[in-house]
Formats: sequence, structure tokens, C-alpha cells
Amino acid sequence: MFHSIMMGMKNAGMLPRLSDTERQALEAGDVWAEGEFFTGNPNFRKLMSEAYNKLTPEEQAFLDGPCEEVIRMCDTWEISRTRQVPDEIFDYLANNGFFALLIPKKYGGKGFSVLARSTIMAKLQAAGGAVAAIVVIPNSLGAAELTEKYGTQEQKEHYLPRLAKGEYIPCFGLTELTAGSDAASIKADGVVFRDEDGHLKARMSFAKRYITLAPIANLISLAVRLRDPENLLGKGEDLGITVMLLHKGMDGLSIGKRHDPMGVSFHNGPIYGENVVAPLANTIGGIDYVGKGWKMLMESLAGGRAISLPASAVGGARMLASVTGAYSMVREQFNMPIGLMEGPQAKVARLAGLQYLMEAARIYSCSAVDAGHEPPVVSAILKQNLTELMRELSIDAMDVMAGAAIQRGPNNIVSEAYIAAPINITVEGANILTRTLIIYGQGANRSHPYARRLVESVEAEDTDSFRSALLGWVGGMVVNVGRSITRYLTRGWTAGSPVSGETATYYRRLGWASTRFALLSDLAMIFMGAKLKAKGNFTGRLADVLSWIFLCTATLRRFEAEGRRAEDLPMVHYALNYGLKQIQDGFEGIYANFEAPVAGWWFKSVGGWLLRLNPIGKGVSDELLAPTAAVVQTCDERLKHQQEGLFVPTDTTRGAGRLYHAFRLLHEVRPVHAKIIAAVKTKTLPKGHPADLIDLALEKNVINAGEAEQARTARRVQLESWGVDEFTPEDYVRIGSSTDVTEGFIGKEAPRPKLVASGQA
Repeated sequence: MFHSIMMGMKNAGMLPRLSDTERQALEAGDVWAEGEFFTGNPNFRKLMSEAYNKLTPEEQAFLDGPCEEVIRMCDTWEISRTRQVPDEIFDYLANNGFFALLIPKKYGGKGFSVLARSTIMAKLQAAGGAVAAIVVIPNSLGAAELTEKYGTQEQKEHYLPRLAKGEYIPCFGLTELTAGSDAASIKADGVVFRDEDGHLKARMSFAKRYITLAPIANLISLAVRLRDPENLLGKGEDLGITVMLLHKGMDGLSIGKRHDPMGVSFHNGPIYGENVVAPLANTIGGIDYVGKGWKMLMESLAGGRAISLPASAVGGARMLASVTGAYSMVREQFNMPIGLMEGPQAKVARLAGLQYLMEAARIYSCSAVDAGHEPPVVSAILKQNLTELMRELSIDAMDVMAGAAIQRGPNNIVSEAYIAAPINITVEGANILTRTLIIYGQGANRSHPYARRLVESVEAEDTDSFRSALLGWVGGMVVNVGRSITRYLTRGWTAGSPVSGETATYYRRLGWASTRFALLSDLAMIFMGAKLKAKGNFTGRLADVLSWIFLCTATLRRFEAEGRRAEDLPMVHYALNYGLKQIQDGFEGIYANFEAPVAGWWFKSVGGWLLRLNPIGKGVSDELLAPTAAVVQTCDERLKHQQEGLFVPTDTTRGAGRLYHAFRLLHEVRPVHAKIIAAVKTKTLPKGHPADLIDLALEKNVINAGEAEQARTARRVQLESWGVDEFTPEDYVRIGSSTDVTEGFIGKEAPRPKLVASGQA
């Protein structure tokens, strides 16, 4: 019977067919926390015991020392205006190990943890996109990481010390005109041949674009599809995608032109090659790794996607929450801080609550990678969701700062974050693709307890394995049907909680959500089968549910790891109520679009009504807004805790430093204002703004001379902080028409490796 069922499924095409590149992507990395949610009964006690790390003293010293110093050196406005990163900044980065964060110490690197690299990248957002990119690229997917993981010993000894010193400036050549999100479809072509001296080489032609650091790079990790028409390697003609190391100055290689990504002045441009010849030994990993490039990339991205772009998003979101909270209390209209008005306050609360969640997800996931996990699904969740949240939060910050946000110049704090947000959305797998294909598609194939085993058993026509997987799957479904009913009726109470107190209810709700998610996943795979792969809108909603279950779990993990700080509860409540509403919305979309006979009708009618009757989450209540916003609106220890790891400028003459200065002075002058307000209530002073009553209050001895001067200073600095930049017509035209672009550091030539001998055959 089981053999007949198995063959029937195979012959009917009920299961998705996987290409070799899809299979390699699915096999990369491992299953981590997301696997718990596919069971329908996550072990939250286990998830709360997962690592949530801190920086080592050495890593913290680097963050507090060189990181702070290089940010202070950067004039972000001048860099954006001139599109040039000064040489002294590059030299500081090179001399202080910023290019060596992931390189082992034995090769001259820092050997920092994944968490440290992520934290450094997050903090460097304050230095601007151009400087941050110069650090991010050498420390993410590219020459250093691939060589350290897969390179020959000879390659490691040559490249890694020079990469650590900044002698090599790397870039990674992957994206092409016809290969964007579908990176495996690259057309870059190379032919293997043997030269007159008997050395194996490759002749390559390619046209790459959107390559970050390309205009200043002198070392390219090039993804190219190699062919071997003479079968010199004995592997057939089509060798597959290979990663080759090319050096600036090679005949036929052209780099140095610039793209202009949203006006954010980081180095990005095309790379062209016409009959570029390189020794086959320049393959990362040597000749044995020819054709293994796609597998290498997928394995590196499995954990790597959780590092750089999520760090950029979190660094930006935390900065926006901090400055927007301060601005909302410094800026006044109608004789009161705008942050006390419910409209702006709601925006500030969202910034405060979601930055807490984003930072929690970043640390939780990086800690997992440091612990040896390489979770591709969680990495994709972080990349897609954190960059999307950053884009939404940048709009919130713009809305609150209003006119001050749209007038660009040295004093504009938020415009670059807003302008640059779409960049992180687009790169390393566009978010549309990541949401509709990767998160759920890879999650279902890798993390489901039985799906992959079932597919593999059908492909291998292994009846015993098929029987085991099918029975396990059916049994799990039956159990989850029972769980789903009881958890619905008890609003998750039967799911239990590993903790007591105010957060216990969230564990129960997430357990309930996980049960429903697992059951819907099973039903979708059964009723839609192979067609599910093409239903991007439907799988996108499943991805949303999975993502928010994870993000809420990470938030709870942070709350536990940081000692259940009572002062953080407003942000915890905000983040979790927001997340539960996203889960509820995802379920409603799934029910409304479940295309299947009978089951689809039930979901769209009775099931949908029951779903809305007893929702998992209703969203953030108005009563949560004021206490959540207050965390970043009050100059106290709570704010300092939220600013840990951020750059807080000390220059009080412009930008964020000027704003923070006004914020602090207004906090300190509150007792003086309180005396004036009390005198107004007793009619000792007339009605009016405290700043307008200073002289009269002094005259009537409501305040003393020192307090009066303190209040005058606070008011002067407050009004100055409201100011925006002005330009003379000459300066404005010069800014607007400048076409100067830096040649970067391409004059820095690095020594070429002598690896040709390894390519002899």
C-alpha cells in the first residue's frame, strides 16, 4: 500500500522538483529555533536557554575606542556632499584592524565573534553609508570569509594578512544584468585551457553590476560559470559556478566606474572583463573547488545573512529611536512638547518598542551563529524583517521631525537613514524574494519534521523511509488538530509557559500561534503540493507568521537574558502586542486565500469567522503608547541603557550632539520650570510659557538668579536646536551640481600572489 501511495505521489508530480542549485541552497546550513515552530509545540524552556551573548572585554574596548574615534573623524555631510572619503579615515581603518574583524589572529586579524562584528557594523552606521560599507564588505561575504573557510593554506598565508592590513581592498562580483535575485543564473563565462607552459588557466568574459567597493577594489572574488570543453579536469564540460580571485590591472579587466545608489556615497559600481586570463589555481580553495562556488556561497550566506544588513538596520533603528525621542521633547508647538501629543507620541512609541525587538533578534541570532549554528531560515527572517522595519521606522522619524527632517545639511539627523533604507531592502536577496520564496520555502523543506524525509524517500523510491515519514507526518497532524482546538478554546493557556509574571501570557499565545502555523503548513503542503512553490503571496503570509513568532521569541529571550528589567516592560509589551497582531493578520490572510476544495470554503467562511472571533493578538492599545515612548523621551538611566553600543556625539554645536545637549539641559531645568508653573497656578505669575516668564519669576523671587540663568541658557539652546541649515546661492548650486567622485584608494596596489605553480597539471 505505501509503495503504491509513494509511486502515485511521484507520478502525479505532487512534490516539488528541485534543481541542483535549489538543492544546494536547501542543504546549506542547519535548523535552529525555527524548527521548534514547525512542530506545533515549541519548547520555550529550551529556546530561553539558547545563548544570548555579550562582547568580550577586547571586543568592547574596540567598540568604545577605535569605533568611537573613527566616527568622530567622519563629517557625514561633507562626505555625502563631496562623495569622497578622506584618506586619513581610510588609513585609520586600515591601521586599526577594521578590515580584519573576521580574520583569525594567526593571520594578523582580530578574530572577533560574529556578535562583535555585527555590533561594530551597527555602530558604524553613525559614520555614514560610505564609511560603513568600507568596513562591512571586507568583513562579510567575499575574499576574507571564503578564503578563511575554503582557501588552500597557500592562499590563506598570502591573502589573509594582506586583507587584514588593507593592502587588498576586496569586492565580490556576483550580480549581473540578467542575474539579480536569481543569482544562480549568472552568465559570466569562463573556459578552461592549458597554456604553452602546461599551466591550467581560465579565460573569462563578464559584466557585473551593483558591486559594492568595486570602484576602489584591487581584489575581486568573481563568481563565474566555467566550462571545460576539452575535459582537462576530468569533470565534464559544464563545471558550474566557481569563485575566482582576480587582481586589479589584469589584462581585459575594467573597474573604477561608479553607480549612484540613492545618492548615498558608498562605493558601488560595475566590473567588466573581456578575455581575462587567470590561473585556475586562483580558484578559492584551489582546483579541487572548481565548480563548488554556489555551494560555498550558500553555506556562507546561511549564517552570514544574519550579520551585516540586519546590523545596519538595527543600528539605524536604534539611532532613530534615540534622536526622535529627544526631538519630540525638545521641539514644542502649542506651548508643549510635541512628544506629549498623542499623534507624535504613537510614532515615538513604535520606534522605541520595535528597536527593542530588533536588537533582541540581532543578538539572539548572532549568538546562535557564534555557538556553531548556521540557520539560513532565521538569517533570512532577520534580513527581510529588520530591513523592512528600518524602512518603516525611518518614515516614523521623518514624520515626527517634519520640517527639520526634510531640510538637508550638517544638522539633518535622519534624512540619510530614510534615503538609504531601500538599499538594504534590495541587496543580498531582495526582500520580495526573501519573503515569498526563501523564508517559508526553505523553512518548510528544512525545518518541517517530516517533509524533507518524505520528499527524499519518494525521490529514492525508498518505501520503508516513506512509510516512516508519512506515518510520522499524519500522527503529528492529528496531535496538532487536538492541540489547535484546546489552545483556541483556552486562548493558549494549555500551551503553558516556562516563566510566571507579566510575560507568561506571551509564551502561551506564541505556543498557540505555533500550533496553528504548523497545522496550516501541513494542510497547505497536502492540498497545494508542488503548486505551493509558485504561490508567493500565500507562502509570504506563512513567512510573516513564522517570522513574527521568531521575533517575539527573541524579544522574550532578551527580557530574560537582561534580568527581567521592570523598566523595559513597556517596550516588551509594545513589541509583543505588535508582533501578535502581525501574526493574527498573517493568519487572516492565509484563511482568506486558502485555495482548496472544501477546506478552502471552510477557512474562508466558518474558520475565518472563528479566527476573528477569538484573535491571537489585537494590537497595541493606546494606554501602552505613553510609557513606551517615555523610555526614549526621558533623560535617565533607561535611555542610557537603550543607547548602549550607540555613538552619542559630544559635539554640542550641530546635529545630534546639539539636539542631545538641548535635551539634557531641558531635563536639568525641569525643577526650575516646575517652580514657575506652580507660581502660575497660585496666580503669583500670569499664564504663559515658563521660558517667557523667567524675568518676572526672578523679580517675584519665585526663582533665584542662578536658576534664571539656567532657564535662559536652556531656552537659548532649545531654540538653536530647532534650526535647520541655510546655504548661500553659490554654496547651494555648488552642492547641487557637484559631479566630483573619488577615485578612492585604487592607487594602493597590493602584491600579486605567486600561485601559478599550483595550477600545473
